[in-house]
Amino acid sequence: MLILGSRSPRRQDLLHAAGIEFRVVVPEVQAEPPQARRGRPADLVRRAALAKAECVARRERGIVLGADTIVVCNGEVMGKPRDPDHARQMLARLSGRWHSVYTGLALVRGARRLIGWERTKVAFRPLSNRRIAWYVSTGEPMDKAGAYAIQGEGAALIRSIRGCYTNVVGLPLPKLVEMMGKFETPAAPSSAARRGGR
Repeated sequence: MLILGSRSPRRQDLLHAAGIEFRVVVPEVQAEPPQARRGRPADLVRRAALAKAECVARRERGIVLGADTIVVCNGEVMGKPRDPDHARQMLARLSGRWHSVYTGLALVRGARRLIGWERTKVAFRPLSNRRIAWYVSTGEPMDKAGAYAIQGEGAALIRSIRGCYTNVVGLPLPKLVEMMGKFETPAAPSSAARRGGR
């Protein structure tokens, strides 16, 4: 059974929908805010996902999944908003623009690691101050990277997406299924082993 190293209800919902059996173990790792990180977005989410998975794998047996999602708009990395005012600022920056959603995935069991990532481009409709204020008042943006939920009322803010929808929700299922298939396939034996040698 897969061990999900995340408290995210969106990731749990996606795994349930995909029929993947799992249990949750929340990682006890204090990741720095995405806005404070430096480097390529794909590297940022891969490192964070691996840190979460390794934290759980140190105390659990089985395949551990770690994941991390960020939003990047015009080179600015956006995590979750600190408060409603910060959420309003983030949504104003996304208004009428394309941005990218990156999710890093890490599978860890014992000494084995498999790390991947996915990117989806999302275009927002132009948003009025009134529309932004209304959306923030729903409370939905407050625990979401980029301050919106494509699977919720935030869907009305979006004009178009290019790429994996479930990645924007927080877990790219096609990428995860691909990685799990590779991770669960035993490594090919060496030529010496096939000949019975050492």
